[in-house]
Amino acid sequence: MRLLLIRHGQTSANVAGELDTAPPGAELTALGRRQAAAVAEVLTEPLRAVHASPLVRTQQSAEPLARAQGLTVDVRPGLEEVWAGDLEMASDRESVETYLGTLATWMRGDLDLRMPGGHDGHAFVERYDAAVRGLCRGHGADDAVAVFSHGAAIRSYTGIRATGPAIDEIVERRIMNTGVIVLEGDPDSGWRVVRWTSEPLGGPDLVDGGAHDVTGDGADEALAEAD
Repeated sequence: MRLLLIRHGQTSANVAGELDTAPPGAELTALGRRQAAAVAEVLTEPLRAVHASPLVRTQQSAEPLARAQGLTVDVRPGLEEVWAGDLEMASDRESVETYLGTLATWMRGDLDLRMPGGHDGHAFVERYDAAVRGLCRGHGADDAVAVFSHGAAIRSYTGIRATGPAIDEIVERRIMNTGVIVLEGDPDSGWRVVRWTSEPLGGPDLVDGGAHDVTGDGADEALAEAD
């Protein structure tokens, strides 16, 4: 089956460069709402389901697509962002570097490292695995589902669980607000990256060049933004 892992639209924390990971989280900005509306216009392939994490921003992002497809948004615990722990709402370079460095370590295979005041990589991948396995249940090999989640979580899960791009490329590659990573496969045989759209699905006109978006950027870009 096909998993369309879609990052939520822009929030005020994405503009400010803050590590906003705890529930309920910030709502979408005006641009974020336009980004979400554009997803529904661009994604026209039939979907079997539209899922979202319990955070406000993913549910707001999922609504237009679900409505366009005649579906309701299924709120799925386990799809939340990688929790920042003691770094929550920080925006300074050291905190951003620590957060991104922890994710990169997980993606390179060391899941024992713990986020300061948070969980280790094992805990993250176990809860995301459980959510993905649950939402795949009952679907066939030809089915496609949309999953609205979060930048760091989507990149980390892809790096840990999917084949395709080299890990160093995943660590550095960005996924902007309403960008998408498409995976094909299933929870038992594994996942393969078949598409990675870094920019908003609605196109480059929906990019905010002045935002300091650290959870969706690759490591180099995010650290530059934090300076």
